[in-house]
Amino acid sequence: MTTIAYKDGVIAYDSQITRGDVIVYDDYEKCLTRDGVRFFCSGATPDFPVLVDVYFGAKPAGPVDVTAMVLDGESLMLVAIDNDTGLWKSPIMRDRPYAIGSGTPFAFAAMDMGASAEKAVEMAARRDTGTGGKIRTLRIGELVG
Repeated sequence: MTTIAYKDGVIAYDSQITRGDVIVYDDYEKCLTRDGVRFFCSGATPDFPVLVDVYFGAKPAGPVDVTAMVLDGESLMLVAIDNDTGLWKSPIMRDRPYAIGSGTPFAFAAMDMGASAEKAVEMAARRDTGTGGKIRTLRIGELVG
């Protein structure tokens, strides 16, 4: 799937895309941007733009298998679509580490031991077969002032 980690104002995420047991891409950009809102996506790649559309008011045509860490202005949140209730948003406390995706337990453990968000994704990639490829980072403070 993926690993997306947040710590100390930095979001780090991997770039590996798999289909079953096959690595399809190891340099895929998992951050989508629309109208200044950034979506760091984990889940089914074809559903990434669907989540973005639903965030901006579209209705999903069916089940959507994606979760995203979303940066909208000053707000950092977890966003997903529940098949019964629709879009939901849960705030992420910016003074604490956070992670989503298949490498979550590894990333949290690494950050608990003092690793940065980037190092946490790197460590998750060592143990999680759904995480890998190029690790990208984004410093939130540079975007929101």
